[in-house]
Amino acid sequence: MSSVAPSLDPLFTPFTASSLRVRNRFAMAPMTRAKSPGGIPNAENVEHYRSRAAGGVGLIITEGTYINAPAAGPRTDVPRFYGEQSAAGWSAIVDAVHAEGTSIIPQLWHTGVARGETPDFDAHVPTVSPSAIDLFGKELGAELTIADIDRVIAGFAESAKLAQELGFDGVELHGAHGYLLDEFFWERTNKRSDRFGGSIGERATLPAEVVAAVRDAVGPDFAIVYRYSQWKAGNYDAQVAENPTELEALLTPLVTAGVDVFHSSTRRHWVPGFDSGSASDPTGLAGWTKKVTGRPVITVGSVGVDSVFQSEDSPIAESSWRRLEILREQFERGEFDVVALGRALLADPAWVDKIQTGRPDEIVAFQKRAS
Repeated sequence: MSSVAPSLDPLFTPFTASSLRVRNRFAMAPMTRAKSPGGIPNAENVEHYRSRAAGGVGLIITEGTYINAPAAGPRTDVPRFYGEQSAAGWSAIVDAVHAEGTSIIPQLWHTGVARGETPDFDAHVPTVSPSAIDLFGKELGAELTIADIDRVIAGFAESAKLAQELGFDGVELHGAHGYLLDEFFWERTNKRSDRFGGSIGERATLPAEVVAAVRDAVGPDFAIVYRYSQWKAGNYDAQVAENPTELEALLTPLVTAGVDVFHSSTRRHWVPGFDSGSASDPTGLAGWTKKVTGRPVITVGSVGVDSVFQSEDSPIAESSWRRLEILREQFERGEFDVVALGRALLADPAWVDKIQTGRPDEIVAFQKRAS
């Protein structure tokens, strides 16, 4: 990376939302690692998170963690967020991160149909989803019954309450990327004729009921972050909401249910969220989310890396530093409140500290390993 870095001083200011008290505007994005044998966080996991906290990041959002519900995920080495052993592992992580002055929230996760047909974890339990349809329109697994839905809702609430008891600073609910809650959002995967299906607002019913159950479990003063996306795994051009009006219809039920902060997951933060018909409107998905909900927003998408997630119809800003200038401009326009970094922090745990202290030429750049 070039040493000619833009000033990101405006992002080194505190952020507060409900129980979240964050020292700066940088978050560690949730990234699945599958390094918790038996679903139990271990000493390696503790050091992984501690080192990023020590490197200056203000908020850590953990990797996705399975809730206590049927067919939550496919792998035995993804951490779980229930049970005494997992709770003890997470407690050690919270203590280590807090000791470095950083806030931390767990991401609570049910993978839905993305679990696939051949899971290792609870292999005898069929994969479940809103309508037994996978992300490509094919039949897979079983449709969730009302009893199943009740167990999913209870599982999210149980894990959120545990997070509060362990001293986390809030929770994030994973409603993005074609996982279970997102499958209810999307017309392609939600063909239900009961109250959990229908119009775009009606398809938000189950996610909103999850949020409401979590709110009931943790009370009014514990932060609930909700992550959502337009894109799905393997379908990066997917759109749940075609325009800001539809986005408002989708997200308003979640606001009413108790979401404090939205996490708008995009692959390229500088790309306009919608085709507004005006080339002069660069507002990204995070910015539109703030406009239609009035809630604080976390943005994300190829921040601080030389290689970007791209497509033919999405122009690429010419350098990683130029994209950071765009990021600062978006922040100054009020489009987002916190920015999440993923691959940049995998490569260099001290990325944030090096930016703040004027050492950009010391940053270790992310390089994708050959598989």
